[in-house]
Amino acid sequence: MPKMRDAIAHDPDCRHDRHRRTLAAWLLMVAAMVAVMVTLGGLTRLTGSGLSMTQWNPHHLLPPLDAAQWEEAFALYRQSPEFRLINAGMDLAGYQSIFWLEYVHRLWGRLIGLAFALPLLWFVWRRMVPTGWLPRLLGLLALGGGQGLMGWLMVASGLAERPEVSHFRLAAHLLLALIILAALIWCALALRDHSRQRHRLLFTTLCFVAALALAAMTWGALVAGLDAGRIHNSFPLMQGGWLPSPPLINAVADPASVQYVHRVLAVTVWACLSLLAFWSWRRRGPRPLLLAGAWVQVQAGLGIATVLHGAPLVLAALHQGGAVVLAALLTWALVSVRR
Repeated sequence: MPKMRDAIAHDPDCRHDRHRRTLAAWLLMVAAMVAVMVTLGGLTRLTGSGLSMTQWNPHHLLPPLDAAQWEEAFALYRQSPEFRLINAGMDLAGYQSIFWLEYVHRLWGRLIGLAFALPLLWFVWRRMVPTGWLPRLLGLLALGGGQGLMGWLMVASGLAERPEVSHFRLAAHLLLALIILAALIWCALALRDHSRQRHRLLFTTLCFVAALALAAMTWGALVAGLDAGRIHNSFPLMQGGWLPSPPLINAVADPASVQYVHRVLAVTVWACLSLLAFWSWRRRGPRPLLLAGAWVQVQAGLGIATVLHGAPLVLAALHQGGAVVLAALLTWALVSVRR
């Protein structure tokens, strides 16, 4: 037995396979951290904490540690439009209550960067990265850096004149996070199973449905940015009609129109994914496709409940978290149909 283990340890194919599994586990761990990051981002928006830190300072990891540092941070916040127009009566204790969630959100993002960059250096040094994979991993690192910059540009849009971030930048921030999450999962699964066969028709169809889902999530972010979930709180009708009133003024800026587009895209995704899951069940297709079809029922229910109750914090946070789960399952399904 010891000789057999030594032979396996020195076999290049076994060693390369072990390296692939290690890299895949690392990428899935980072993907889980990104999923938590998206959830934290949704909570900071819903609790009004996102504009509490008025400076970026990406090299800072520690919060204010004494009374003088807290007063300095609070003084910077008092210069912001949010304090002047909304929270003028807030004291230091109230500021601390909105500070901590945004701080944890930013700190978690920096920890994700370290959790990706430092192991990557180790894997490169130990020559564990398979041929052709280093550019992909560096591309993921660049996307993560771009996400940090996009997050600050989003926050900065709410520190200039109006105490609210640009809903376009909010949507771009969420969209980039979902793309990073999908790319991490895709690379991890591809490392574990690098076959190239695929069911072409199913793969193409699922790509179309995934694109629709990404569009629905983008419009969901626009709904959140415009606070459009607190109007037209009925389903499936909107104020007794199938169209908002007035109908479709601006599909990216008018709150009622944005909510309507999000509804149409979400219902389309629900119908398409439900049919695909039913087909997969009848044909004994990929299990991830069945899971995605099951989860889209949960996500649809969360979306309807969020609208009916006027987007309360818990339901809205669960609905955004559900989108993260759906994005992960769709990515898994796309990789699985290559087999």
